[in-house]
Amino acid sequence: MPFPYKTVLVTGATSGIGEALAERMIASGIFVIAVGRRQDRLDALVAKHGADKVAGEAFDVSDLDAISDWAKRITTKYPKLDSIVLNAGFQRTLDFTNPSSISLPTVNSELTTNYLSPLHTVAHFLPHLTSLGLDTPASVVFVSSLLSIVPLPRCANYCASKAAIHSLAWSLRSQLAGPASPSTHHIRVLEIMPPAVQTELHPQQADLASQGMASFGMPLDEYADETWAAMTNSTEEQDEIVPDAHKTRIAGLEDKRKEGFNGFVAAMRKQGAKF
Repeated sequence: MPFPYKTVLVTGATSGIGEALAERMIASGIFVIAVGRRQDRLDALVAKHGADKVAGEAFDVSDLDAISDWAKRITTKYPKLDSIVLNAGFQRTLDFTNPSSISLPTVNSELTTNYLSPLHTVAHFLPHLTSLGLDTPASVVFVSSLLSIVPLPRCANYCASKAAIHSLAWSLRSQLAGPASPSTHHIRVLEIMPPAVQTELHPQQADLASQGMASFGMPLDEYADETWAAMTNSTEEQDEIVPDAHKTRIAGLEDKRKEGFNGFVAAMRKQGAKF
């Protein structure tokens, strides 16, 4: 089974894609460490499934300075943790035609939550995942977006943050599987790339709500079922999980880039580069 992990931490697990995937993991017998800011929702999730199947850990992943101590606490409390799913994120409009409307603190927060937080989290959890040893499969799972490939002008900062995650996933996967790091070959890097999905992401944006677009996108359960089926497919292991309806289009855009990336990495290693 391509998703053999038994103890999985999921950020942004109190709503949307994070919660939906957590539910499916729990149903599959995986112990989930659900992470979110809303204690009441975490409590509800634990009450629904039982403390033997899920744990609720309240934490604000945008607090970069706190991630180091949090990672130590989590890995001490849950020493069998073998996968982290970095899903937390949010989206806001960025209107350059009306510069006075741009809230730079919001821009910073969006970039921090969507990109810097996953990067910091990976850095602080990698020592634990590495320590599990080559005989224990482990993984880092990023939730990016199809907007990482083709941006939408309305939410430019969100798209840029997801493009950064997409690039980070490629580099991290290459490094961990590379000849310079044999001790990390058991750590898989997976990227989930959603289209527009019916979650709280859109209703929270006043401009979308005013245009009647608060609930546009793929139904959440439909998306989560297809994504979980792909993650657990026993015949095909995928590094990037893309809905079937988008695979051909994305492949046409990405195949040449991947070929170029792999060729560049191979050439640099041939010249003696560590990575």
